[in-house]
Amino acid sequence: QVQLVESGGGLVQPGGSQRLSCAASGSIFSINSMGWYRQAPGKQRELVARITSGGSTNYADSVKGRFTISRDNAKNTVYLQMNSLQPADTAVYYCNALVNNGSAYRVYWGQGTQVTVSS
Repeated sequence: QVQLVESGGGLVQPGGSQRLSCAASGSIFSINSMGWYRQAPGKQRELVARITSGGSTNYADSVKGRFTISRDNAKNTVYLQMNSLQPADTAVYYCNALVNNGSAYRVYWGQGTQVTVSS
């Protein structure tokens, strides 16, 4: 089994910054892509950013230039640096990973961490 544990959420003022972390552990042979999704109340879950094992990234248009995704392959950890936060960024943020457990690739999700942008 594989577990993804997120940390770093909370309350931040508009214009502020926050950094999310997500560490994967368990039966991991290798990790392909890792990413962050978010879901605001009444809305569908949407991709925020994704990074491959080789470091290629893609971002939602709404966060380009403000958010940066990175990963530490040695620690099986992905980060999301969020700058210039806006109230529209308020959501539950979920970590996602495509993991090879030695026999097959499977998608895993974290439990989610709340990010609230408010004055």
